Amino acid sequence: MKALMTLLAVVGLLAGGAGSATAGEGLHWRECYDGLRCSEVLVPADWTRPSGDTRIAVPLLKIPAREQKTGVLLLNPGGPGASIPNFAFPGYRDQFADLAARFDVVVFDPRGMGVACPAPNPAPLPSPVSESAHREYAAANGRFAADCAAAMGEYRGRLNARQVAHDMDAVRRALGERRLNYFGNSYGTVYGQLYADLFGHRVGRMYLDSVLDHTRSDPAEWARAGAVVAEGNLHRMARWCAADTGCALHGEDLIAVWDRVLSTPGVEVSAVLRWAVARIGNDKGWPALATGLAQLAAGDTTAITPRPGPSDVGLARTAFCADFPLPDDFPAVKRVEDRLRTAAPRLGWAAVPWRVSGHCSGVPGEGLNPPTTLPPMPNVLVANGEHDPLTPAEHGRRVAAQLRGAYLPVEGNHGLYLNGNACVRDHVHRYLLAGELPAPDARCGSPV
Repeated sequence: MKALMTLLAVVGLLAGGAGSATAGEGLHWRECYDGLRCSEVLVPADWTRPSGDTRIAVPLLKIPAREQKTGVLLLNPGGPGASIPNFAFPGYRDQFADLAARFDVVVFDPRGMGVACPAPNPAPLPSPVSESAHREYAAANGRFAADCAAAMGEYRGRLNARQVAHDMDAVRRALGERRLNYFGNSYGTVYGQLYADLFGHRVGRMYLDSVLDHTRSDPAEWARAGAVVAEGNLHRMARWCAADTGCALHGEDLIAVWDRVLSTPGVEVSAVLRWAVARIGNDKGWPALATGLAQLAAGDTTAITPRPGPSDVGLARTAFCADFPLPDDFPAVKRVEDRLRTAAPRLGWAAVPWRVSGHCSGVPGEGLNPPTTLPPMPNVLVANGEHDPLTPAEHGRRVAAQLRGAYLPVEGNHGLYLNGNACVRDHVHRYLLAGELPAPDARCGSPV
C-alpha cells in the first residue's frame, strides 16, 4: 500500500483530457502510456444525494486484451492511492500481462486520490506513544485538514469505500457490463467488500488478494493478528539466521541481539522499531535487516538514520480514517497499544500502530464508513499470505468465511498475485477464466 502511494508522489497526477462519460454513457478512450487507453467516468460527488448537480471524475486505464477477449476485469491495486500514474514506469504493466491476455483489464483510481494538499500529512506517531506526542499529532492532523479544505473541495467527507463502491458500479454500467468481474489487491479488497455488501447480486467473479478486514469493529482485535504475524516473522528470521551462514548474525542469538540493542542506553527505540517494522513483512529483506541489526549492536546507527523521501500530500490517511474510525482519545489509544504489547511484546506491537495507535486522532470524523458484517456471496476467491503483517491471513479467513467464499492459504507475504506467486497465479487464472475455485484443501507452499 505505502509503495503505491510513494510512487504516486514521485510521478505526479494523471493528466486530464477530453472524453469524460457519465455512468449511463459509453466510455470514450484515448491513447495513453505507450499503447494503453485512458478515460474517465463522471459520477455524483455524493452517492447519498445522487441527484445533486456536482459530478466528479473517476480516472480509468485500460489494458486491451491481446487475444480472444473473454470479458472485462475491473482492478484496483491498493493504496489507498492513485495507481494509474505508475504505468509511466517501464515494467509496471508487466504485473497485469497474464490477465490482459484474455481480459480487457480496467484499472480505476479511487475518488480524491489525485488531490495534492498544500502541506504534507504529519509524520506518524512514534512508538511507544506518549500523551504529549499524541496531543501534538492530533493537532497537526486537524491543521492538515483545515489547510487542505480548499484543495479537497467536493471530496470532503466523501472519500470512504462505500462511496467508492458506488463509483465501481457506475464504471460497470459505463463499460456496458451486466455483471462486474473484480480483482482487488490490498486496500482494493476494502472496496471489494463494500461492493459485495451493496451490489453482491451484480458480481460475476471476484478475487481479493491480501485482504484488509473491514468487518471487525474492535481495533485491538483487528490489529492483533498483524502484530502476532510480525512477531512471528522476527522469530522466523532468527531461525533463518541460525541456519544460513550468509546472515550477518550467524552464530549469534538474533533475538538476544535484538533485546540488547533495544535496551542499550541512548538508543532511539522508536527509530529502531520504525526501521525494523518497515522490513519485517518481507522475507527477502531479512539479510539487510540482519546486517543493520549487527551494525546497531556495534554502535553504528547508519541503518536507522532517516533518509529524505517524497512528502505525503495526499488524502490516503483521510480516506483510511473514514473507513476505519479508530480510537481518538489518548486513554483509548494507550489501551490498544497495551493490548498489542501483551500479544507481541518485542516488535509486533509496533508493526501496526500507525493504523490503530492514534493514527486517526485529530482527523475530522466526516463521512464515516465503520466496519460491518458481510452477506453470503459464495463465488468469491480470497488469498492472503501467512507471513504478511500488513494484511494478515486472519483477515482473509474472516472475510472469506463471512462471504462463504473460497479461501486459499499461501506461504508468502503481501500482494501475492502482483508479486508473481506462480501457484496463486495459476489458481486465479483458472478461477477468473473458467470459474474453477481451488479445492477445499488447496494450499500454496508448505508451512515454514
